[in-house]
Amino acid sequence: MRALLTKVEQDSRLDRAGDRLQKVVLGTLRPRRLRDLLHGVTLGHPLHPAMVQVPVGAWISAAVLDLMPGQRRPATVLVGLGTVSALPAAVAGLNDWAALARDQRRVGLVHAAANTVGMTLYAGSLAARLSGRHGMGRALGFLGLSTVSLGAYIGGHLAYKQGAQVNQSISELHRMTDGWHSLADMATLPQRTLITREVDDDISVILYRHGDEVTVMLERCPHQSGPLGEGEVQEIDGHACVVCPWHGSAFRLNGGEVVQGPSGNDQQILPTRIQNGVLQTRLP
Repeated sequence: MRALLTKVEQDSRLDRAGDRLQKVVLGTLRPRRLRDLLHGVTLGHPLHPAMVQVPVGAWISAAVLDLMPGQRRPATVLVGLGTVSALPAAVAGLNDWAALARDQRRVGLVHAAANTVGMTLYAGSLAARLSGRHGMGRALGFLGLSTVSLGAYIGGHLAYKQGAQVNQSISELHRMTDGWHSLADMATLPQRTLITREVDDDISVILYRHGDEVTVMLERCPHQSGPLGEGEVQEIDGHACVVCPWHGSAFRLNGGEVVQGPSGNDQQILPTRIQNGVLQTRLP
């Protein structure tokens, strides 16, 4: 499976279908507020992984009941619940997928295809059960569970091996040493201007001064490691925010909360203090 998925990552033949689907998704989910909602911006956490718990849990529970006598009705209800709840979860997943890098979209396309087949099998299972063909319904249900389990495995590769929709910047904290680190003389920091500095010589952070307050934020965007230090400062909903120059994710400079996707993760803010006129920062 590892070798197969590596080949999928590198298979440019998938790009033709992937590029067409991406245009359809972006053209259909046009309102930014809708896309942000589906990305999980309001939660500060990707929405799709949370939404898939309902269909997966329902389908697994239905499979357990199918192995027990006298449980046809509750199993049918759970298959129906899983099938219906899979649709909004799929929409959220497609919304995330459309904002990924090309190699991630290739694997995501196979992930989506497997889940689509699984959903189709479960829809057939539900139809068979409702028409009284419970044996056929159980068989299609087990086939569906096997297929969506394969899709989940591919999704795990997409998230954990390729880093899709995980926080790309948080690993910077794990390389930062303990203690306070000097960044700049306060007297040299301009007002309301992004400044880039380094901690431990290779961990990039951005500084933003507003009056006597200074925000120190990790510089790599959580979405795809974009350089926030090259981004613009914009006022969004009354808050000064830094907007990533790569994909447009926006984060509040006074707290790090994500206010605009495609990132579904907040950005890390570091504690600060001023010692003898020098701005210092440390691990949270």
